[in-house]
This record gives sequence, structure tokens and C-alpha cells, in this order.
Amino acid sequence: MSSDWTPEEVVATVAAYLRMLTMELTGQAYNKSEHRRALHQLLPGRSEGAIELKHCNISAVMIELGFPHIPGYKQRRNFQRQALFEEVTGQIAVRPQLEDAARKAVELPAEPPLIERFDDVRVEPPPLELKVREPDAYRPSVLSQRDYLAREARNQSLGLAGEEFVVNYERWRLIQRGHERLADRIEHTSRARGDGAGYDVLSFEENGRERFIEVKTTAYAKETPFFISDGELSFANSHELEFRLYRVFEFRRAPRLFELRGRPDRHCRLDPTTYRASFS
Repeated sequence: MSSDWTPEEVVATVAAYLRMLTMELTGQAYNKSEHRRALHQLLPGRSEGAIELKHCNISAVMIELGFPHIPGYKQRRNFQRQALFEEVTGQIAVRPQLEDAARKAVELPAEPPLIERFDDVRVEPPPLELKVREPDAYRPSVLSQRDYLAREARNQSLGLAGEEFVVNYERWRLIQRGHERLADRIEHTSRARGDGAGYDVLSFEENGRERFIEVKTTAYAKETPFFISDGELSFANSHELEFRLYRVFEFRRAPRLFELRGRPDRHCRLDPTTYRASFS
């Protein structure tokens, strides 16, 4: 069968994806494999692997539109931009329940989880894709005002819970290495001094050197873009040796984090207008 997807195939695949995403955002149980098999019955000319890849393409579209994406369908960008964007935005426009679910999901309050041991919390950061990206010949703006990832970044309850999670992680890290006195000196800076310091948590290296930690928290996947302010970026650049950005992800499920050391632009692709930091 031709590698080009027909409009009918794209319509069915996008519809299946958005149904699953709505269920994901509302906390309703679903099975990705069952949905993929059901879609395969409708598209017998497409393998389940091809359908899964198309779902990964749709994840990339959702991220660009400021939506969370389905866990497990890591964004892949090798797709026909205009056709897929138009189909996704068209179907979103007639799915008010999806937008309502996205808005409610990103605005939910949060509490720091009760964790005694953090052995499995830290993971490696996503790699920065260094390949050249094609120019954005087609970049829709219809949903720019509905950037749900930006709304989540402004969720103060989630942000504070993520910071407290990191404070607890840092205390555990230092105590595990026999540095109880340093652990006692950790400061939740954004609470103690406000948000203007350029970082959220003051911690320490094992040799006593200061570690300035900026915390970015999301309920969504590891690769979800985050937002960094001009003040935070300036502080990071002027304190490169001491600065750490902790990205806390999947916070509402089983929170984990990765660390970016020094200048954020060494690890992420930064949008120079909004400082939206992504890994692809």
C-alpha cells in the first residue's frame, strides 16, 4: 500500500487518538493496545506499527498546540505538517469535551507525595535532537491562546508541590551521603524570599558548595516542554557552575526528575520569544 495516508485514514486515526487523550485527561481507564487493534480493523492496509507511528506524529502536533499528549506515544516529527495539523485542529474544534478536560487537568491543585526513599526518582534527561529542523512553512495559530502547557506552568499549587518534592529529595540525597548538617541548611527559597531570586531551592554539593535549583513541574511526560523566564535564564547563565534545573515529570502518577546542569541552552532548544524549552 502507498506510504501516503489517505484523508479517510488520517480522520480515523486522529479521532481515535483524541478519544484516548480525552479519557487520559479525565482519568478514565483505557487500553492503548485495544484502541490500536480496533483502529487496525478499520484500516486493514495499515500495520499496527504504522498506526502507532502516526499516533506519535499526532503527539508532536498536540505538543505544538500546547496540549498534553498520550503517555507512551513519544512525539515524532516526520509527518506532513499541514494535512495533519489541519485535521487535528479541525477535530479539536468540534470536541469541546477535550478542551474542557485539558483545562481542568492542568488547573488541578496538587500535594507533594509522601515518599521516604527516592532511589528510583532520578533519571537521565531526554537527549537534545541536534538534527536541523525543517522551516515551519505551516504553523497554525488558531489554538495559541489555549496553550494548556503554559497554563499548567502557571498552576501555583502544582509548582509549589513540585518544589516541596525537590526539597525532600535534596534532604534525602545529602543525608544518604552522610551530610545531615548540609541537609538542615537547605532552603525553600521561593517560599522564604519570594519568586525573584532566579531559583526555587538552595541546596548544597557534598563539599558544601551552593547548588541553586530551579524546579519545573509537570503532570505529563518527560519530554513535555517547559517554560523559563528571562530572569531565571539570566541567573542560570551568570551562575553556570552552581545552577541546576530539576524537571519533575509525571507528578500525579509516580513523580520522577532529571537534572540539567548549567546553562539551559546547552540542553534544550529555546524559543527566544517565550523561552519555551523543548528537546526536539
